[in-house]
Amino acid sequence: MENGIVPSQGKSEQWDDMVATFSISKQRVPSSATDAGIVFDVKRFAIHDGPGIRTTVFLKGCPMTCRWCHNPESQRAEPELLFWEDRCTGCTACVTACPVHAVRIVDGTARTDRSRCTACGACIAVCRAGAREMIGRRRTVEEILAEVERDVLFYDQSGGGMTLSGGEPLAQPDFAIALLRTARERRIHTAVDTCGYADESAVRAVAPLADLFLYDVKRIDEEQHRRMTGVSNAPVLANARLLDRLNRRIWLRYPLIPSVNDSQDEVAAVGEFANSLANLEAIHVLPYHRAGEEKLARLERSGGLSVPATDARDAAERAAEILRRTTDRPVHIGG
Repeated sequence: MENGIVPSQGKSEQWDDMVATFSISKQRVPSSATDAGIVFDVKRFAIHDGPGIRTTVFLKGCPMTCRWCHNPESQRAEPELLFWEDRCTGCTACVTACPVHAVRIVDGTARTDRSRCTACGACIAVCRAGAREMIGRRRTVEEILAEVERDVLFYDQSGGGMTLSGGEPLAQPDFAIALLRTARERRIHTAVDTCGYADESAVRAVAPLADLFLYDVKRIDEEQHRRMTGVSNAPVLANARLLDRLNRRIWLRYPLIPSVNDSQDEVAAVGEFANSLANLEAIHVLPYHRAGEEKLARLERSGGLSVPATDARDAAERAAEILRRTTDRPVHIGG
């Protein structure tokens, strides 16, 4: 895109844009206020979530259900109980404390009936072994910005700032907008790490408030994307094109999953899509890692992806080489 001229769209692109206008509001985290939202982590001194040293705010809730997700605790909108089985002593304190009788001892270990658990936290309060932890709690904009502002000196020196991640930050659009607006008012660089599956209205509202978008593209083939993530990629691709038309800075992030989206044809298709975005500055290939598998176990949840043993770094390097032959944009491994 040069001199304000927007490239003409083909029929397939126009169709994607129309599809993206359908309502995705049912995927959002319920919220009656803009000054608070559900956050499950705030990570200071992050160096892989945008330029410089950053504070990454992880919002809970995501419309996608990627089986390889390295933050499966982020997928559901509501707070959840995380259980560290290796710490449990089987003392029965949690059994007695649970008001809905969702916990019982099985083979010396406290097991929770997740269908009955209300995530009230009563069991956590009495667990002296630290085997139980609540993931996600309601926090205000001012609480979050107070943490973010602790490291303003490092942002100024490194070109860093605040990144909203998740989960999917646009699943809580009002809260995300309030966080971004407040950060910008305080002269803090802002970035949004998004899967792109959101209402067009949310994307348009967030666009002028984010200095940079870290934009995930998981697969170009629509049918395979739906099979992998549970949703269509039509809004994802359309919203990427929308941000491009709005002249927003974009870093494309490509999570590389062995035997899922690492074929030469698929990698090349990602490169071709990247070529269609005038404001795309770089492509980051993200090697697969198994952090999510352990977290699923602590959530006492099944359904993870069985990924064959492989050298993730080598696989990422091979994909990067394909992308470098396909596109003229800088290609990086990680970050």
